[in-house]
Amino acid sequence: MKKIIFVLFALLIVLLVVWLVLRFNKGNNNNVVYDNGYVASTADEDVVIYDIDDLESRAQAIIPQGGFDYIRGGAETENTMKRNEMAFDMVDIYPRVLTGVNQPDTETSILGIDISLPVIVAPAAAHGLAHVSAEAGSARGAAASGTIMSVSTYASSTLAEVAQAGEGAPQWFQLYLSKDDVANQNLIRLAEDLGYKAIILTVDAPIGGNRIRDAKNNFKFPLPLPNVPKKSGETKGQGIGAIFAAAKNDFAPFDVMYVKSLTDLPVIVKGIQHPDDAEIAILAGADAIWVSNHGGRQLDGAPASFEVLGEIAERVNNRVPIIFDSGIRRGQHIFKAIAMGADVVAIGRPVIYGLALGGWRGVVSVFDYLKADLKRVMWLAGAYNIDDIKNIKLRKRCETKWCE
Repeated sequence: MKKIIFVLFALLIVLLVVWLVLRFNKGNNNNVVYDNGYVASTADEDVVIYDIDDLESRAQAIIPQGGFDYIRGGAETENTMKRNEMAFDMVDIYPRVLTGVNQPDTETSILGIDISLPVIVAPAAAHGLAHVSAEAGSARGAAASGTIMSVSTYASSTLAEVAQAGEGAPQWFQLYLSKDDVANQNLIRLAEDLGYKAIILTVDAPIGGNRIRDAKNNFKFPLPLPNVPKKSGETKGQGIGAIFAAAKNDFAPFDVMYVKSLTDLPVIVKGIQHPDDAEIAILAGADAIWVSNHGGRQLDGAPASFEVLGEIAERVNNRVPIIFDSGIRRGQHIFKAIAMGADVVAIGRPVIYGLALGGWRGVVSVFDYLKADLKRVMWLAGAYNIDDIKNIKLRKRCETKWCE
């Protein structure tokens, strides 16, 4: 009898181990389990990309549900998040022939920085949810791709780790203002000392959006966010709403002036969704405008970023550069955003998906895919370089529901 009980107990242990392997590996052996049970990839390989949507579904298979839903999710019904991609169908690109275009050139520059394509990394929190290398891995991939890495205050890597991984490649620091002026000054000074080339002041998150996926998952950050000032409290084990609540919650033009007073670096104001706010930011001293609705993660029921890009660009009237994000998934999206008035675009989720699947090499694969796709669109549209795209007029698709 004792022998039978022992055998059954041993079998139970074996089944438990198998379940844990299947639960945490999720079909991928490249991962590590942290002390709190969270699993992150350690993959280090090139990633074959057919489509960014396909990349997302593959990343979902290896990122734990809570982490994936935090990365992927939007606010409330996620209607605005969905519109971010759908809005690109409001306009068409005229195919052009007999233009003599051969091997289009995707190189451009922003704020005096030369980049290999008009796509940079958007500042997104907690890349460590996807891969053990976190933002340091993303930075290495961005550097190898010849583009700019933007690092969030809410990164899983320290600013120093990201700078070291970039090995001198251009990087920008995205600042969530603290209620502590000394902490703000120290963060900006640290970024300057580490060689960051610009400060991104995000102004569209005085409070967290109603992110229902996170609420259902009771999602809390399983890893610390080491750049957040200590006076703001512990970040590990906190949700994004609590972290936003500990930061500054009342933005005004003075805040742009305040950040400008703390640094000689260019200050980019991120989160602009209305022409009047673009005007206010420029008058307050913004060196660039970042058109974004935070990837549809803040105010659901707001327009897609692309829907407002044209009117904001018209108001800005080339006084400062325009960066654009929210919904970029294809070469045609990049093309349309630039034709509508952006100087460069930024991607967040695709970078994290590539990181999860291949580490820094996966990030390079994402940029290689977008560069090749953009070049193909440019070739078929008769645009030799990025300046040509800026001079192209898009066709409004008047048979769609978007037209009046």
